[in-house]
Amino acid sequence: MRQLLYIFLFLPFVMWSQDQLEGMIMETNDKNEQTGLFGANVYWLDESVGTITDNDGSFVIPYKKGYSQLVISFVGYKTDTIFISRPKMIRHTMIANSSLDEVTVQTRRKSSSLSYIAAENVINVSSKELLKAACCNLSESFETNPSIDVNFADAISGTRQIKMLGLTTPYILITTENIPAIRGASQAYGLSFIPGTWVESIQITKGSGSVVNGFESIAGQINAELQKPTTDNKLFVNAYGSVEGRMELNTHLNLPVSKKWSTGVYLHGNMLDNKHDANHDTFLDMPLAKQVNVMNRWQYTDTEKGFVSFLNFRFLNDEKQSGQVGYDPNNEDGNTDGGHKRIGNIDAWLSETDTRRYDISAKLGYVNPDIPYQSAGLQVAFSNHEQNSFFGLNTYDITHTSVYANAIYNSIISDSRHKVKTGISFTYDDYEELVNTTNYARDENSVGAFFEYAYDNLGSLNLTAGVRIDHHNLMGTFLTPRIHARYTPWGKSAFRASVGRGKRSANIFTENQSMFSTARRVEILSTGGKIYGLDPEIAWNYGVSFLQGFNLFGRKSDITLDYYRTDFQNQVVVDWEYRKEVRFYNLDGKSFANSFQAEFSMNILDRLDFRTAYKFYDVQTEYRSGLMEKPLTPKHRFFANLSYETHPHEDGSQWKINGTFNWLGKQRFSKTSDNPLPYQLPEYSPTIATLNAQITNVLSHNFELYFGGENITNVKQENPIISAENPFGPNFDTTFVYGPIFGSMYYAGLRFKLN
Repeated sequence: MRQLLYIFLFLPFVMWSQDQLEGMIMETNDKNEQTGLFGANVYWLDESVGTITDNDGSFVIPYKKGYSQLVISFVGYKTDTIFISRPKMIRHTMIANSSLDEVTVQTRRKSSSLSYIAAENVINVSSKELLKAACCNLSESFETNPSIDVNFADAISGTRQIKMLGLTTPYILITTENIPAIRGASQAYGLSFIPGTWVESIQITKGSGSVVNGFESIAGQINAELQKPTTDNKLFVNAYGSVEGRMELNTHLNLPVSKKWSTGVYLHGNMLDNKHDANHDTFLDMPLAKQVNVMNRWQYTDTEKGFVSFLNFRFLNDEKQSGQVGYDPNNEDGNTDGGHKRIGNIDAWLSETDTRRYDISAKLGYVNPDIPYQSAGLQVAFSNHEQNSFFGLNTYDITHTSVYANAIYNSIISDSRHKVKTGISFTYDDYEELVNTTNYARDENSVGAFFEYAYDNLGSLNLTAGVRIDHHNLMGTFLTPRIHARYTPWGKSAFRASVGRGKRSANIFTENQSMFSTARRVEILSTGGKIYGLDPEIAWNYGVSFLQGFNLFGRKSDITLDYYRTDFQNQVVVDWEYRKEVRFYNLDGKSFANSFQAEFSMNILDRLDFRTAYKFYDVQTEYRSGLMEKPLTPKHRFFANLSYETHPHEDGSQWKINGTFNWLGKQRFSKTSDNPLPYQLPEYSPTIATLNAQITNVLSHNFELYFGGENITNVKQENPIISAENPFGPNFDTTFVYGPIFGSMYYAGLRFKLN
């Protein structure tokens, strides 16, 4: 094992021999800002060696002595030739071709796009796409993206859970700038702790992801790139308010401190203090909430020496109160006893969740100015997450302290067609959990090494193959292999395939906090494992995808077909099929998730874009009572999005209109036939359809107003809480949520920015 570790760490140091040239090709947009130019041709004069720029304008091309003239071309721009004497990082801005007086060539970068050239199946979501909806936090950032499903976890907490490939958040590696962010204690509420305005872009990777980012990813990875002090607006203000009384304020302030240092202060606050009970079941439709979220970001850039680094400090305080409407949280009279408060002659069911979190993270990157294919990076992060909560008579407290470190080295083998990454990583997690009167405590730590090889023939084929070896104090020593490949059989096409393995420890309480808002008791059927008496989860993910771009009626269009299957070798089964219990036990049989998606997008008219998708899920698990569909997972989904923008005027003014339609097929309820007759549900839920829309009026380069509505058709799930009239009785359950609870929601806001 030790010899294998040495190979991973030292192989790339002895295998490179040819240089490569890296650079960025830029264009100047309507706002006189420089942005990366996608699809520019970059090639050596009189040589058959070339490439095209990626989404951000970056490129890598082989270099050797004798290559001296680099040609850069793109339709509508002057073709440039740059003289190169040695391999170094270059940055070049294209100039519009003034000779094209009779013809104006315009292009709009898609706000959400798939790469034709990456080996991984990655969807790039820009900040422009995020602005199509209110996007108050990360959990609400996927409203206009068909690859991610969003639904409420229960009828009490107001939290939204996301799914990818039919699997919930714990099976998705969620990172901020490739540092794991939503894991452990933050699984239930962590998506609401990342404000939407802080996000610069999102990368959604279907399949098992890269070994560089760890061994936990199973269904895929969602990475959020945050705003950078050097590229974000000097001042940005976003104010939001809804008719229900939700208020939100975001402020960004960025400034240069010196030639190489810049800093940014990001402030977020939200509040909801109005009570709503539209269905008159005596329970709040959404919790009362307050959140203060502050981040200070530092960026250091030294292009001459090749250093770029970031340092982040963040503090969060989040408070949520929910339950029956008869309780006033500001009334200090009376006492609560585990969520049971007497108000006159009425017993009120209450819930409160208070979270305080500290984060410190740093990234240091170095690119050798003389040998640009050599680079190294270091990522470190520390967080302390403390949640104190009660749900009726149930108490749940958790404190999670986490340390993460990842060191990465990049180089090539022979030439730039053969790239390698290698490095080591370390994680430490300390958990302290109190579940009613039972204490659960454990420490997890792991150390690992990884090696990833990428082949790119600068044409029709590229692949990425990686493996990592980790030693975990509770899960032992294990290998994690992953492979991604792309092949282009003809123009504007990409066929992809991937396979990979993932392993994780299930945090059964924090990942399933909705169970505390029920009358069910928790039963752990131990197998003698080291994590709650259970063994870790292990799964293989297999996938194929095909992307084809074409012109339909003279308009740009594309179609994507995806099929992915996740097979669990072991799983911690969460069994809701028993009336009075939630059972946790290791899989004895089979568990799988099949996901098929067909997506079509088209530029119907100038500045009018249409996108639609159909998804089919087959997610089944072997429970103690037999093989059954996973509850509350619709087999069929349909999505459609229509987006229109007027031409911007010289002062930047324009209109933007966006609408999104979602249809969900019937969803299986967990078994209720053992309940008393008034509390029995049918086997399946009804189908539901929702419509969201937003209109943005950009008044100038600096100011814009937006207005929108969610669930405009006012679809509501009737009686989402079972036995709401007797919350301390044996049949109380808030988890049978398949659709909206509180009907239509309308909002308005403004954005102000100073460049």
